[in-house]
Amino acid sequence: MTEPLTLFLAGRMSKPREAKIREQLTDEWNIISWTEEEPFERFVELAPQADALLGGRIPGDWPPVPRLKLYQVPFAGVDWLGPSDVPAGCSVCNTYEHEIAIAEYIYGALLEWEIGFRIADARMRTHGWDGRTAGIGPNHGEMHGKTIGIVGYGRIGREVAARAHAFGLRTVAVSRSVRETPPELEWYGTFDALDRLLEESDYVVAALPLTDETKGLIDTGRFARMKPESVIVNVGRGRVIDEEALYTALLEKRIGGAVIDVWYTYPTPDDPSCAPSRFPFKDLDNVIMTPHFSARTAPMRARRLRSVCANLNRLARGEPLQNVCFVGTG
Repeated sequence: MTEPLTLFLAGRMSKPREAKIREQLTDEWNIISWTEEEPFERFVELAPQADALLGGRIPGDWPPVPRLKLYQVPFAGVDWLGPSDVPAGCSVCNTYEHEIAIAEYIYGALLEWEIGFRIADARMRTHGWDGRTAGIGPNHGEMHGKTIGIVGYGRIGREVAARAHAFGLRTVAVSRSVRETPPELEWYGTFDALDRLLEESDYVVAALPLTDETKGLIDTGRFARMKPESVIVNVGRGRVIDEEALYTALLEKRIGGAVIDVWYTYPTPDDPSCAPSRFPFKDLDNVIMTPHFSARTAPMRARRLRSVCANLNRLARGEPLQNVCFVGTG
């Protein structure tokens, strides 16, 4: 009888889900676990036993992990990990399933931008009708007839485009890959067409991973291409948009505004309450700020868990893995 594989649930992103993971694994597994609240020496003791590891970034001096065949990351971004960081032949796989929640977040933010529910609600609570009758008073905006430009046409971009028609939006996109224009888009191009997209778009959605090619892709020159009333939404990675250029464009009202969910500085154990940027975005009146939570829904977490467990089951059965980002060379 074949010896069961060992799954290492490493860190607070995986260990608390052990019971649900066991329910969805169809093959026999030996499961071991560790969290950051335990001594790191315990991680060092357990890691060499693992055939598969489920977890995010685990800082520290790792021991050799010669048995490791799969490093399954339970989220999308793996820019902190490279082929030389994992054993030769070990597959690093990420997990998606966030695109539905993020697409809904984007349209929720844009509707708030155009309609201003928060401002209207606060005013109604404090001033009532404010001396006006129904239908009299300031107008709010609408999305219909405008152009939404998607920078990065992956899973998130496709979900954004799929919903655009319902709002009467004209939809264009650019990405790194060369492809035919999908039917849901008016036109599609590579990054060579980014300036055109910025010039045409009323809403710009940045949904890119952070790579050498995308870091600082939208800079001062690119903001100069945008319409003065346009709104940029970043749900990919903060540093895809140059930090100072974004702040300056907003401060000087070169663009209409921004919806920012991904940032430039994140909490660490040494600085758990750090500011999200070295610039005071919180003082600007043309920004919607959220704490990297656009994907954070219970249904998204359930979808991710199913996806993770399906990949673990593939490994146990010797089947090809899905969402392979790269294979280790270390």
